[in-house]
Amino acid sequence: MAVLSNDQVDAALPGLDGWQRSEGALRRSVDFPAFLDGIGAVSRIAELAEAKDHHPDIDIRWRTVTFALVTHSEGGITDKDVEMAKAIDQLLAD
Repeated sequence: MAVLSNDQVDAALPGLDGWQRSEGALRRSVDFPAFLDGIGAVSRIAELAEAKDHHPDIDIRWRTVTFALVTHSEGGITDKDVEMAKAIDQLLAD
């Protein structure tokens, strides 16, 4: 699996909801109405990530949850990260 170029990542970003390239990863922060809403979303995303064998870095700060996607084994952002970002978007939209 090849690391995407900056141009390839930039081309993918318009199709992703709220994601940006930052510090070598795709990142998205989501503000939830309440702490437990964020925890519930993290739980659902953890199950999705486990099924896809692709695990995001997740930072929980009260009602704000930040997801970071990078394929560590490849040393950068790959198609696998873009697909996981789309899957997270879909889960959060449901």
